[in-house]
Amino acid sequence: MLTQSFWQGVEEFNQQQFYPCHDTLEALWMEAAEPERAFYQGIIQIAVGCYHLSNDNKRGAAILLGEGTRKLKDYQPFYEGVDVSTFLTESIALLEALQQSFHDKIKEFPTPGWPKIRTEGKL
Repeated sequence: MLTQSFWQGVEEFNQQQFYPCHDTLEALWMEAAEPERAFYQGIIQIAVGCYHLSNDNKRGAAILLGEGTRKLKDYQPFYEGVDVSTFLTESIALLEALQQSFHDKIKEFPTPGWPKIRTEGKL
């Protein structure tokens, strides 16, 4: 069962507060058992990937986005009310755009937009 702290992390992620999201979910991840542990870790990795991208660290962003999306694939289409499939589609689109971009700075990078965590098709 996902806790109120998890939903706080979701809100932080959706507001592009990627580092606070990392901190919020890491506290849950450290105490969690499977299958929640890997689920939290996948979201944390995507959040840190977005954080790296927002700080022009393309290499770090690509690594973490890739690891996070791989970790969450088995949780599709929904996990505990979270629309994992849509989150993954958006995260993978961001990763692919990043991998195909020759721009070094986020301001020059044509992103498809930041991923959002939705619940059953809603923000």
